Amino acid sequence: MSAGTYTPRPGAAPLPRMIAAQTALETRMLLRNGEQLLLTVIIPTLLLVLFSAVDIVDTGSGASVDFLAPGILALAVMSTAFTGQAIATGFERRYGVLKRLGASPLPRWALMTAKTLSVLVTEVLQVLLLTAIALTLGWSPQGNPLSVLLLLVLGTAAFSGLGLLMAGTLKAEATLAAANLVFLLLLVGGGVIVPLDKFPDAVQSVLGLLPISALSEGLRDVLQNGASMPWAQAGILAVWAVLGLGAAAKFFRWE
Repeated sequence: MSAGTYTPRPGAAPLPRMIAAQTALETRMLLRNGEQLLLTVIIPTLLLVLFSAVDIVDTGSGASVDFLAPGILALAVMSTAFTGQAIATGFERRYGVLKRLGASPLPRWALMTAKTLSVLVTEVLQVLLLTAIALTLGWSPQGNPLSVLLLLVLGTAAFSGLGLLMAGTLKAEATLAAANLVFLLLLVGGGVIVPLDKFPDAVQSVLGLLPISALSEGLRDVLQNGASMPWAQAGILAVWAVLGLGAAAKFFRWE
């Protein structure tokens, strides 16, 4: 039997190709899920259009969309990196999908990398869509795009770590309930739609330390006020990212 009988040779594909294939699969699954689309696309879009067109909340001087658009971008990041990823990963863990994938040639760290890349791909689509809608509504963004990119990446890391921590430690049903509850609470109290200065002074300092508040206020400083880089908000997001990803790596259970 010649050496070239078995062509191509059996074996695992190169690691970058496996990660790319898993990323594409994760992205397709996310975009085909009705609940995920509701969280990642429909709710942020409706909130942006509704609160920009109807004067429900006092957003201060200037056009409402200038205040709302940065907060809705932050909400989109949270909905994908935290809420959506926590729910999807929690049920994959419950049904044994993660256990089976963990036994495949794809290393576990590479599987988490693929999930993170899938989140980033989805966020790019969200940002493009919401930006187009906001511009149609009269949004006039300012500031440095690189500062916006850094804030979005830090926010993604922070929310992704918290989502994986929740999915890897709680039961799937508990993750579903907790993730949706946190989403609603942070939507109201995270500076997304209601300015933080509308809350009592004693509460503002606490709310300002939340990752959604840091992300929405940081994006608002850049896109509405033209700030160069809000380092205080970036630092808060970095701390949440380190704590969340570190805790997820330590306590995540695959079964």
